Amino acid sequence: MFAAKPACPGHTPDRQARNLDKSPDFHYTFQMKPIFETPFRGGCLDRPKSDFLSILLMLTAMLIGLNVIAADLPEKALSQEAIKALRKEAAQRPRRIIFDNDGNEVVYYMAEATPEALLKKRTIGVVGTQVDTIVYCTWSSGFSYFTHNTKVGVPFVTTAEEPGKGPGSGFSKNKAQALFDKGLDPLTIVADFCSENDIELFWSMRMNDVHDAWGAWYSPHLFPPIKKEHPEYLIGSKKNVPPNGTWSSVDYAVPEIRDLAFKFFEEVCQNYDVDGVELDFFRHPVYFKSYAFDGKASQAELDMMTSLLRRIRAMAEEEGAKRGKPILITVRVPDSVEYCTAMGLDIERWLKEDLVDLMVVSGYFRLNPWEESVALGHKYGVPVYPCLSESRIRDVEAKQIRATNNAYRGRAMDVWNSGADGVYMFNFFAAPHPLWSELGDLEALQKMDKDYTTGSRGIKELNYWNKAGQDYMNREHLSPENPRTVKPGEPATASLRLDIPAENTTVTLKLRCPQVKAPGSLSVTLNGEVLAAPAQAKHWLAYPVKPEIIVQGMNTLVFSLEENIEEAITVKDMVVLVRY
Repeated sequence: MFAAKPACPGHTPDRQARNLDKSPDFHYTFQMKPIFETPFRGGCLDRPKSDFLSILLMLTAMLIGLNVIAADLPEKALSQEAIKALRKEAAQRPRRIIFDNDGNEVVYYMAEATPEALLKKRTIGVVGTQVDTIVYCTWSSGFSYFTHNTKVGVPFVTTAEEPGKGPGSGFSKNKAQALFDKGLDPLTIVADFCSENDIELFWSMRMNDVHDAWGAWYSPHLFPPIKKEHPEYLIGSKKNVPPNGTWSSVDYAVPEIRDLAFKFFEEVCQNYDVDGVELDFFRHPVYFKSYAFDGKASQAELDMMTSLLRRIRAMAEEEGAKRGKPILITVRVPDSVEYCTAMGLDIERWLKEDLVDLMVVSGYFRLNPWEESVALGHKYGVPVYPCLSESRIRDVEAKQIRATNNAYRGRAMDVWNSGADGVYMFNFFAAPHPLWSELGDLEALQKMDKDYTTGSRGIKELNYWNKAGQDYMNREHLSPENPRTVKPGEPATASLRLDIPAENTTVTLKLRCPQVKAPGSLSVTLNGEVLAAPAQAKHWLAYPVKPEIIVQGMNTLVFSLEENIEEAITVKDMVVLVRY
């Protein structure tokens, strides 16, 4: 009796039911023959008894069908006040670790187009760990390419091989279209899995992805139709490359770009069972032509981006009220109000106006101690999650040091001791992996081996996105990208945050000093106490450290040479090893 038109690919009717008035691709059609096909005769129907029985059965079935539909809909749409209260409560839930999955497994790593193959690669392995939230990005390259079955954007379904590499290379394993052909959708698969395993799920959009401009073999495949058809929407061109960032960024000063970004979020909020959405402003951090060429967005442009945030908030509140469950909004932004403002992101205004529920900070670069971002978010009641991702320092040895489990533990300790609300992991996809069961527990971390550095994010990436980027740097950074030169009679200093218990601990300070010929020629003091002479292994000096002289917090180091030493020494890197 009820003929249901097929749902959007990958969506089951129960997910669609709450949006019957919104989705153009799903509705119920009542197909009923007229009950009375003959006129009244003598005040009664001239019909056989069997027809009356058929009519009764038909009416009963219709009532049952209507009840089934009603069961899938919220009993009553919530008021704006009620949904806001639920949103505020949901925003404060514990999130020990947030796992950002960029969704690449659909394109590169699935052997077959099945939910099992999708979930096995990165998702199943975090069940039962400290991962409380998954942020799932459905490719989101080039501004408008996605691997969920979008009707607003463009499904990324190419299977192009990398030139000269043959079968199995490039995008040849892309299973997006094969999933769609089976009525499956990667975002729905992950949403169902998270719901079944009590894991919070955010959908993430890269707000201005520019992998299409890298000049790699894949770049032309990531350049979407909107950029081909409307080059005037772009910040620059191949012949007009801006000094900050790259030319293929879309310009958010263009109303059509802001409208399309809004529609991307609206489509997901109306058609997928997500707990929230993330606006990833670190992919990639250029949004206005004025900033790209002059290094500063205008007040009008700041207002344009704030207006977009307001629209997304209003839409998310409306859709959340309809379904009886809030839709949270998180942003990933640089960890500096001043830098964000220059970009065109009025982050403190967003917090003040209640446009953001969670704030994730850092990405390609880090500008401040974590405490500054924590204080900003908590000032407005917004939880803050510092982002830990792979090192972008280009020196191979330095990068390897910062990629170990011990280094991630040291970084996580720094996060927790800043007062942050949890750890956000980016570009870390191994699952299962022991860190998923370690980084979210401060008490357990305190008893584990750790390596501390001044940071894993380099400064060269910072200078690519903003030529004056170092003007915004307000934290200590010692690495091969920013070494210390120690001259005879001219000491150099560095500082490092440490949180180390004094008992049952062995602590070693290691300095990378390529020019040192005599280990004892470089004197080091830590918090005013001279360290014992170091051991030397190749270009590394290893100084034993008494745990009791370490300050729980920021520690000061001074490197010095006696005046009779003829040559200067460069300290290229520094790491503190803590062993239990």
